[in-house]
Amino acid sequence: MVSPIPCTTPAQPVARARLLPAARWLRGASRLSVLIFHRVLSTFDPLRPAEPIEREFEARMRWVAANFAVLPLAEAIKALKRDQLPKRAMCITFDDGYADNYNLALPILHKLQVPATFFVATGYLDGGCMFNDIVIEAVRSVQAPMFDLDALNLGQYPVATVEERRRAIAGIIGRLKYLAPRQRQDLVLRASDCAGAAAPADLMMTSEQVTALHAAGMEIGAHTVSHPILAKIGLEAARAEIARGRLHLEELTGAPVRVFAYPNGRPGRDYRHEHVVLVHDLGFDGAVSTARGAARAGADIFQIPRFTPWDRSDLRFELRMIGNLWRSGYDSV
Repeated sequence: MVSPIPCTTPAQPVARARLLPAARWLRGASRLSVLIFHRVLSTFDPLRPAEPIEREFEARMRWVAANFAVLPLAEAIKALKRDQLPKRAMCITFDDGYADNYNLALPILHKLQVPATFFVATGYLDGGCMFNDIVIEAVRSVQAPMFDLDALNLGQYPVATVEERRRAIAGIIGRLKYLAPRQRQDLVLRASDCAGAAAPADLMMTSEQVTALHAAGMEIGAHTVSHPILAKIGLEAARAEIARGRLHLEELTGAPVRVFAYPNGRPGRDYRHEHVVLVHDLGFDGAVSTARGAARAGADIFQIPRFTPWDRSDLRFELRMIGNLWRSGYDSV
């Protein structure tokens, strides 16, 4: 078991990493940047080109820790409400609950003394698999030059090259994402059968790993049970998804779950104003979206923006980070 890290104090710089000259004006900026990650991989996966591998993630976290004050999200929300954010405040978040969050990301975060918040969709713990991952593994398994899903009304996709497989994955996920959860799951499993693939049973964390993440000093946040698009289900169904997911996590960790992440997270399309009210009424301290920007004093703490600098180049990563801080506003509903 990894010993807890001190999550009540901003992370101390672990390496001298130069803040770009273009960002010098930010030395006095009291804004909250929140980064989203999903996975950290051991080796590069051409069908998941945006996911960092271990050494890239460690390099990013070293740069972040040297240039930003990294806080657990719940602590940052309290400081944001009081207008007492440290200069260049930062939160690191992970969505969904992948096993590599525990196996690969946690040791790096612990070594660098960087706290993070992990938003877990509880329905996929202990052997489950999210629909998008079933799509990826189905496309990976196709041996023919064309993946024909016309019988499922999902189209046909050339898959002779890596780039074609990436486009096929994006196209299939795009057709499935906004369907009702049961219909989505039925179709994705049938698509997987068409490819002769089996859904992976080891991509997501176990209950024990979630418990160990919390014991190591990391913050656990709610992310529903089955990761539905809240705007596509009824309000009572949304309430049940959010409340049941949080209750499960509280039972695992023995601690209150104070923060929430909207699945997919785009304001207006993936969640609406009534969902913001619902999360508030359920007693959370705050919530995060996937709108871009950095939060300032007076921001809606139930729609805190987040973004991911996907760039593999160090320079482009840093420039995109700075550009996000520069943004004066962000989307909300």
